[in-house]
Amino acid sequence: MTEKTALTPATHTTPPAKFSHGVRKGNILQVAGQVGFLPAEEGKAPTPAGPTLREQTLQTFANVQAILEEGGATWDDVMMMRVYLTDVDHFAEMNEIYNAYFEEQGLKEAPAARTTVYVGLPKGLLIEIDALAVLS
Repeated sequence: MTEKTALTPATHTTPPAKFSHGVRKGNILQVAGQVGFLPAEEGKAPTPAGPTLREQTLQTFANVQAILEEGGATWDDVMMMRVYLTDVDHFAEMNEIYNAYFEEQGLKEAPAARTTVYVGLPKGLLIEIDALAVLS
């Protein structure tokens, strides 16, 4: 049986509870929900990338990508992404940011994706993304 490996890139804080930012088992890698916090700094509380959806979305993508890379994956390995927004009015803007970002990444095939509104994020955070990757 394949071992399960917890993933916490150097850019991320240690999780506040007993969970992992990502987990890989065999060729499956699950990225836990990521938000738009800037890279961790020793002794500092997590800080959002900025107040706008664009700033937070781009940082969230960077945070997901850091975990993918830590687990040996790329965006092309992602099979499913789930996007959680805190405001229904952000759907169109998030889609524009999403499309432009993945065009810049040269993504070969788009993953399945789901976007929903979720109001349980900490104050000031506008977006959370998780991803499921299957490595070849």
